[in-house]
Amino acid sequence: MTRVLKSYLSGTFVAGTGRAAKLYDPARGTVVAETSTEGLDIAGALDYARDVGGPALRELTFAQRGELLSAMASALHEYRDELLDLARLNGGNTRGDAKFDIDGCTGTLAFYGKLGGTLGDRTFFVDGESEQLARNPRYIGQHIRVPRHGVAVHINAFNFPGWGFGEKAAVALLAGMPVLCKPGTSTSLVTARMFEILAAADVLPKGAVSLLCGSAGSLLDHLGPQDAVAFTGSSGTGAMIRGRANLLAAGVPVNVEADSLNSAVLGPDVDDESETFDMFVRETARDMWQKAGQKCTAIRRIYVPRESLDDVREALIGEIQRNLVGDPGLKQVRVGPVATAQQHRDVKEGIQTLAKEGRFVYGDGGPGTLEGEGLENGYFVGPTLLEVDGPGPGAVHDLEVFGPVQTLIPYDGTAAEAIPSVARGKGSLVSSVYTDDKNFARDMILGLAPYNGRLHLGGRKVADHSPGPGTVLPQMVHGGPGRAGGGEELGGVRGLHFYMQRTAVQGLKPLIERIAGV
Repeated sequence: MTRVLKSYLSGTFVAGTGRAAKLYDPARGTVVAETSTEGLDIAGALDYARDVGGPALRELTFAQRGELLSAMASALHEYRDELLDLARLNGGNTRGDAKFDIDGCTGTLAFYGKLGGTLGDRTFFVDGESEQLARNPRYIGQHIRVPRHGVAVHINAFNFPGWGFGEKAAVALLAGMPVLCKPGTSTSLVTARMFEILAAADVLPKGAVSLLCGSAGSLLDHLGPQDAVAFTGSSGTGAMIRGRANLLAAGVPVNVEADSLNSAVLGPDVDDESETFDMFVRETARDMWQKAGQKCTAIRRIYVPRESLDDVREALIGEIQRNLVGDPGLKQVRVGPVATAQQHRDVKEGIQTLAKEGRFVYGDGGPGTLEGEGLENGYFVGPTLLEVDGPGPGAVHDLEVFGPVQTLIPYDGTAAEAIPSVARGKGSLVSSVYTDDKNFARDMILGLAPYNGRLHLGGRKVADHSPGPGTVLPQMVHGGPGRAGGGEELGGVRGLHFYMQRTAVQGLKPLIERIAGV
């Protein structure tokens, strides 16, 4: 029997009416669930979150909010194996890929839970030192940050139904704002189950979290000046949300994390017998097969000095060949299907576009040899490595193919050639530089910083410690300029600022210091 996923609005689970959207097992193309938001009282749910959830959260200190997040992490972790299975069923994840998502969710919740404890028994931030504003030292100004009195609306992408929910919710809840989560419909089975677990555990105040499972419908129509929107997805959808007339008129803050043509650059000093070379090959290949390349942080462009191109090509192909494609439920399989039929079509079309300007050196955009049975209707794309002749302009800098696809780009081994070519991506979430040459590292980092939200520096001294550029850590900001959306998430305490109003308070020094608690 097909599961019917319900939304969690105004403190209760409710199913929509009308035509339902279908959710599939991408390995076999069979329906596993359906959901709808037709007929749901979205405006009423937002009011409930503002009127019930908001005051309850704002009464709590940062430490108490942190305890809520820790309780959320524990409740979800208790059902880890079930959630891993659902991620395979509805997302096509291997067990390793599912861990990346589910453990990323609970790990981020736990991190911000501990952070809340360090922020202590306060309900708002004092932002910086006070300023004397007149000759009389008793007249001062002080900046504070307080929680917004609205709802944090989180619109998440299909590729991380667990982590996408947890990483946004952790920050907003710690800041003191209630959350309405709108996951990507196609893979929302994991998120829906997470909400069932949290509701049963009863670890949060009423109205603190809500779930809209299915089409967004009229969601954005009901937002006002105290609300906030955080979106992850395509740059086109992000631009549409950011440009909505009602959001612009109300000054609703919108954070966008979007498309990203991330790069890895191998330094000219690195030879094929070094630890740095092995690190480069290992981390680059991992971004090919992990989550079937469906990560916003995945490496798409690989820059290699011309004299090292043959060695890199051979090493990458050898590493890629070790990862079998097929049924994600099989232990030996490392590459599952892409998530949806539309994603399957888009990836195959994108590969053919890239191939017009380059050539295949491994794979051809087809499924390849699949491990497992009954996969004829699955959405499989085998790992595909292309190569172009140089770092000049072309589709490789304009088109993100969101699957197990990468392109080798030879360059002359100088920062002067690599930097402007990487910059042709018009803004990325993360770029990586692999080198043990301090001067090359400095030139690349400073040259690439304006075009990236995060930079990953690989070398022999960190080869055994690095989680790779594709891993988003809650301590570091996640986001990027330009086509990457121009937004920021996470980054420890920095992430809370998006959900808080910075206000300048000026007046009598003893009174302000008493209010601020300084």
